[in-house]
Amino acid sequence: MSYGFDIRKDGALDFMSIGGLVCRFDPGIIPFRKATECLIHVSGGEFNVAANLSDCFRLKTGVASAMVDYPLGDLVAERVRAMGVQGFFKNFKHDGVAGPNIAIVYSDRGQGVRAPVVFYNRANEAAGLLKPGDFDWAKIFAGGIRWFHSGGIFAALSPTSAEVVIEGMQAAKAAGAIISFDLNYRAKLWNVVGGHEKAVAVIDRIVKNVDVLVGNEEDLQMGLGIPGPEVAAKSKLDPSAFFGMMDNVRKKHPQVKIVATTLREVHSTNRHSWSAVAWINGETYVAPTMELDVYDRVGGGDGFAAGLIYGLLTGQPEEAAVKLGWAHGALLTTFPGDTTMATLDQVKSLAQGGSARIQR
Repeated sequence: MSYGFDIRKDGALDFMSIGGLVCRFDPGIIPFRKATECLIHVSGGEFNVAANLSDCFRLKTGVASAMVDYPLGDLVAERVRAMGVQGFFKNFKHDGVAGPNIAIVYSDRGQGVRAPVVFYNRANEAAGLLKPGDFDWAKIFAGGIRWFHSGGIFAALSPTSAEVVIEGMQAAKAAGAIISFDLNYRAKLWNVVGGHEKAVAVIDRIVKNVDVLVGNEEDLQMGLGIPGPEVAAKSKLDPSAFFGMMDNVRKKHPQVKIVATTLREVHSTNRHSWSAVAWINGETYVAPTMELDVYDRVGGGDGFAAGLIYGLLTGQPEEAAVKLGWAHGALLTTFPGDTTMATLDQVKSLAQGGSARIQR
């Protein structure tokens, strides 16, 4: 396929990501102010993609992250193993009081006209303490690496976390990997480490190493510091504004060959219209629009990224790769938690137009 780059055919790792691991506390449809119990989901945008590619798509994946020697760290490490992901950890000792900590994300699911609510405790987060030199990239990549991934949330955690992203990308690129980055622009995080101008400068240094970008038009504007589209989108499902920004993306980062994102129109917490788009080496691709009955919306974007990357790693035609991402992201919204419970057969069936008729 003419993606604009060649992908290694083999390697001890098909996919590797670096990012912060978090616990998401989920009381379901009960708001936290009335909650009496909750589920615990292990998450993190970069880990989610690695977990999805391992568990559903059966690829050999790894994650580099911080690990803390206390019960939450034990829980996280167990879930990483359970998803079949190889962990490469910088270990931190917990002082019994203040940390360092595994970050906590608090997120109820909402219901109907009541939107989901998300808030955080990222105080003294171990992932933000990661710095260049913490990982032996030459040893990690010694058996070969095909794809390397990170994201804007991890890059924004601290001045040193962004430097670790760049270090890992450059080492992976030297080892022959394709590099991807999910912009995931979060103003609140960047404000803590220097604000928007700092974010644009840091992300610019990161994206100079990147072949594949994931992000919507707002991510592109805020993260890359480029002008907005001249054509306004008629709806959240209209891809014209996204495609209208590709010339500006190419001017600033001509080495980027793929830019992709999901499109979502939220009718209520539990009813969304869902699509996806991609610009691949100068051509545009749009997935169909699907009506979703959403159980838990968190992780759908990472589900899309995983399906798209799987399609590219396995040499699928461009449109088919986009549909695999679209289908997997849609299925992920039907499960509790941030990572997949889908099978590859389910993803392929939905991507090819399958229905929800009972399987006997």
